[in-house]
Amino acid sequence: MAQEKRKKQEKREKPEKREKAEAAKEVAKKPAENIVLIGRKPVMNYVVACLTFFNAGEDEVVIKARGRAISRAVDTVELLRRAFVKDLGLKNIEIGTEEMTREGGQRSNVSTIEITVGKGESK
Repeated sequence: MAQEKRKKQEKREKPEKREKAEAAKEVAKKPAENIVLIGRKPVMNYVVACLTFFNAGEDEVVIKARGRAISRAVDTVELLRRAFVKDLGLKNIEIGTEEMTREGGQRSNVSTIEITVGKGESK
């Protein structure tokens, strides 16, 4: 019943207003698509994920990792640079710390890294 009311309201709205609303919804739903989150899988899985983004037409890929996965993120970037994408450049590297609360209520700091790589010249 609620769906019928929404449909009637959409029909009453002007077409321009409806298009703008639909476009806003698409933008809100669409997260940054060029992010690879590094976890516990083998490094080659993340290299393939990055290559997929580049082959799909992305100019930049952001590689994010926390804690022990930081070394895997660095390995991913180095493999990409040396073996797969010859003109790959480092655009930006951001490091930081997140404060987390463990199950027992203890607080701990976890290091984070974001490496932005792109085709072309590096900074």
